[in-house]
Amino acid sequence: MRIRLTLAFAALIAPVPLVAQDGSIPLDYRAAQQRLFERSDAIAASEANVRGKEAQAGATSTLGRPELDFEAQLLDYQKTLYLPLGSLAPLAQPFGIEDPMRFRRRETAVRPIATATVPFYSGGQIAGVKAGARAQLDQARAERRGSVDRALLQLAQAYYGQQLAERALGVRRDVLAGLDRHVADAVKLEREQFISRAQRLQAEVARDDAAREFEKAVADLETANVALAGLLRAPQGVRPTTPLFVLSQRLEPMETYRTAALDAHPELDRLRAMEAQAEAGIAIEKSKQRPTIYGFGQYNFDRRDALLTDPDWTVGIGLRYKIASGMGRNQSVEGARQTVLQAHAGLQEARTQIEIGVAKAWNEAEAARRRFLLLDSSLESAAENLRLQSLSYREQQATSLDVIDAELGLGRARIQHAQAAHDYVLALAQLLDVSGQGARLPDYIARADKEVP
Repeated sequence: MRIRLTLAFAALIAPVPLVAQDGSIPLDYRAAQQRLFERSDAIAASEANVRGKEAQAGATSTLGRPELDFEAQLLDYQKTLYLPLGSLAPLAQPFGIEDPMRFRRRETAVRPIATATVPFYSGGQIAGVKAGARAQLDQARAERRGSVDRALLQLAQAYYGQQLAERALGVRRDVLAGLDRHVADAVKLEREQFISRAQRLQAEVARDDAAREFEKAVADLETANVALAGLLRAPQGVRPTTPLFVLSQRLEPMETYRTAALDAHPELDRLRAMEAQAEAGIAIEKSKQRPTIYGFGQYNFDRRDALLTDPDWTVGIGLRYKIASGMGRNQSVEGARQTVLQAHAGLQEARTQIEIGVAKAWNEAEAARRRFLLLDSSLESAAENLRLQSLSYREQQATSLDVIDAELGLGRARIQHAQAAHDYVLALAQLLDVSGQGARLPDYIARADKEVP
């Protein structure tokens, strides 16, 4: 009774993945990639970061131009003036005029003043700020490329992970159906006393194990569906239409990918930009040890209410130099130098790790390719072995265990075949990612001459 219930449950859930995908979006890999570009929040965030840094770099491009300020002050003031009479003091004394004469003025006035300044020499600060802003923009662009490459790698993993899960489910369904037929044959043969009860039980145990594997495959596919649908922001689900594939010919030489990685990997560009920022920081810190020279001009629009000490207009050249500072300027320069060394060391380490990553991914892709091609012949052998064992069993020339082994062997070979293709695709995606060519996977799909149906 328990076995019948297990089979009935398996029969009911077998169509579930296909039904669940009726409302899903069929997408080939190139279309999925385009949808990723349009829907990914991580890519959108990196785009916003680039636009922000572009605005900042644009803001610094006008540094060094004249600055014009307008200032208006409302003043309530009192001014006392003393005028010495000098030789006129004896003449003024009979009239009660004191020496010196004192004048007191209290006024409420408005001071509208325009001031223009232009830097002539900033000690390198302006150039450093501009260079730093350009380096920040370069870093943002490299980070955007890194975000795109990471998203593309995630897409390859999710897209072909679902394809593998679907292939595995199909294999588990076929194995379960095959063992179900074998159990039916075993029951008939036992009834006719051609086989023993033990052989029939062997078939039922194998069939129950296959049912459990089938249920696990259903759950694995549901998980894969959720992962891909979430990545592509498709709540209704996604149905991949580009199958697992393999290029039967070897990939381009490893050195080709290594050269591309060292030329175009976004992480290297990001670290180069950080190194440039650190060098700009040195320039800025050194500028604080130098004087600044600037020109200035000022014009008073209301001369009638001007203070006695206020000129109508002024022009001139100024020099400013900070003699002492609360912060050690030499230590600040040294700190900036160490930041440059840190960035340079990080760049060298990244180059080494990228070279290792290229070699690892290339070798894994090559190993998966060879494994896939070897499994082509194994599939044919396993299918033929199952056919012969099934015929021999019916003619009492083979045991139930022989048929079970043959059925499971074919299922295992089919899953290994699909797994090898999956390993190849992911190793290729990793290789393209680490070499800065993540968006080129569709080009390799177009060249594929081996597919897993």
